[in-house]
Amino acid sequence: MFRFATAALFALATAGAAYAQQKTITFSHLANPSHEAALYAIKKGIVSSDKIKVEVTPLDIAALQQAIAARTFDVVEGAAMAIPRANARGLPLEIIGIAQRSHEEGLGSSVWVKADSPIQNIADLTGKKLGGYTLSSAGMTLNRIALNQAYGLNVSTKGGDLTFVELPESALAAALAAGNVDASVLIHAQAYQAMKSGEFRAIAQLGRDMTDKFGLRLVTSVLVGYGDKLEADPESYREFLRMFRESVDYALSHQDEVFTAVGKEQNIDPEFFTLWFNKFTTIPVYISQNDLDAIDMLWTQATALGVLNVPHGTALEATWDGAIFDGVEGK
Repeated sequence: MFRFATAALFALATAGAAYAQQKTITFSHLANPSHEAALYAIKKGIVSSDKIKVEVTPLDIAALQQAIAARTFDVVEGAAMAIPRANARGLPLEIIGIAQRSHEEGLGSSVWVKADSPIQNIADLTGKKLGGYTLSSAGMTLNRIALNQAYGLNVSTKGGDLTFVELPESALAAALAAGNVDASVLIHAQAYQAMKSGEFRAIAQLGRDMTDKFGLRLVTSVLVGYGDKLEADPESYREFLRMFRESVDYALSHQDEVFTAVGKEQNIDPEFFTLWFNKFTTIPVYISQNDLDAIDMLWTQATALGVLNVPHGTALEATWDGAIFDGVEGK
């Protein structure tokens, strides 16, 4: 009996010590209902780890950019262009995964006008005001590249064919409804509401235009970490990537459960998630050859537009060696 009690106490002590030694990985992501669905299994403890705990914080685009510079979190969802910009400032930022890869249909990057607007196509935007979120973000840069490469517009912020009006993401739909801008891109939840309400109509799907132009599914955001932290504890970061990918997989394989629960939490129709994951964007986490090629294209085109004005190598060179790759040449 004594030996059994001693063994039991030892097992409890060992388990407690292991739990105490768990590392916490802090992760900040774009404040979007879709991400709440993708992280549902982690938050509910369905996907877990005996090695790490994951703490998540949603932020808007501007706050994410500030968080990267301040090293506030271990992993941050950010624009791919953040990497060469950060490295130029001496910040050892590396790509560790893919946060958002656009769908071929490009519904997540449509240009919207009011239903009764005389604007019928992109050519009609000449001389008009186009609302958008942070101009330095990858998403808005990709929209500008599409307007330039697919439609031939001069997208310079000074003396271009149209005027870009930078607004907080939450204000985009309201600005368009009020007539403060002639057209606007919308964040995904707003685009879903626009499709349902009929208040606005889309005149172009820029993501699909870019896929047709370059043969690539666009990468609109990446997961980034800091080189010194990654080198110090690569196992914890690979565990984070495993958990994130498994959480996304759980959401996709348990859509009724996850989409209903998160829809209630976020006060949005569960149909939004079905549309988002099948028509708007995916959250692959793991890196494919398409992703590296899409980031290279972004950096090249952004440099040509003058948006990216710092030296950079290739996306593969900027990617952490410990990332999880899916059919990538050279890895």
